[in-house]
Amino acid sequence: MADTILVVAEQRQGQLNRVSLETLTGAQAIAAETGWTLEAAVVGSGVSEIAAELAKIKVAKVYDVESPLLEPYTPDGFVAAVKQLIDQKQPKLVLMPHTYQVRDFAPKLATVLDRSLISDVIGYKYEGGKLLFTRQMFQGKFTADVSFAGEPPYFVTFQNGAFRGDKAETGASAAPVEIVNVDIGDKVIRNKPEAPFKEAKQAVDLTQAEVIVAVGRGIKEQKNIEIAKQLADALGGEIAASRPICDSGWLPMDRQVGSSGQTVAPKLYLALGISGAIQHVVGMKGAHTIIAVNKDSEAPIFEIADIAVVGNLFDIVPPLIEEVKKAKGA
Repeated sequence: MADTILVVAEQRQGQLNRVSLETLTGAQAIAAETGWTLEAAVVGSGVSEIAAELAKIKVAKVYDVESPLLEPYTPDGFVAAVKQLIDQKQPKLVLMPHTYQVRDFAPKLATVLDRSLISDVIGYKYEGGKLLFTRQMFQGKFTADVSFAGEPPYFVTFQNGAFRGDKAETGASAAPVEIVNVDIGDKVIRNKPEAPFKEAKQAVDLTQAEVIVAVGRGIKEQKNIEIAKQLADALGGEIAASRPICDSGWLPMDRQVGSSGQTVAPKLYLALGISGAIQHVVGMKGAHTIIAVNKDSEAPIFEIADIAVVGNLFDIVPPLIEEVKKAKGA
């Protein structure tokens, strides 16, 4: 029997988290190199539509893991459910997106099975028949290639932006879906979740944004952030910032991108007045297209930018807003 890779996709309120597609892209690449079989699973209650959506991706099989006790999400319930699936199917490698939810239950799952977890991975290598997974160390200053010791299953979580979700290959036909009804005992779930916590009404999950306009020290004053907001609105995107802006209280902390904020991978990341310190870059370098505007031609942000604009953002952004509005009105 061939070794199997199992991707545990994440869904929230009946919607597939797009970071799961990035994990599937990485899993397809690993499967192609190793020759291992790729399967996927979605866990919840009444998630057949999500399973059908996953079945469109090029995988050998999709598991619809069901129990009424899996909604709402609890770490106890998910650990019990995924453990039963793993016990039944015996995958060699279990891949998951590095989301808040996965960070909550994955360490417990690995511990229950007495196995190791390599988290927040940004890439992999397959050398001499051995898989190595790349992690950032010391806030992105170094990277390390890490391998597993001991027996499978091996657990890995992929960082947001490590792979392109839009590169996930679709199958010639829908993959078969197997319903797996798991038994979760009455005493397994030890807590009763309330509504998801948000620090403020305007709190945002930037990982789901397709367009982000981010500001740095070059914005100079808090009142000038309005010009960036206007550009974000024109583009249908979200406003974000580097750490100094949020530390100053000019934008809420949930808008911070970087090693101590959110890690994002939008289709477009527009950096205004951001120098490009490594602590910020590690949080956004996975963006599909990066446009940087900075008056310093030596700014480090230009090293990763797809389009570098050397100039004063206050001269560049207003006409850019007008051009975007014109294009949308055309």
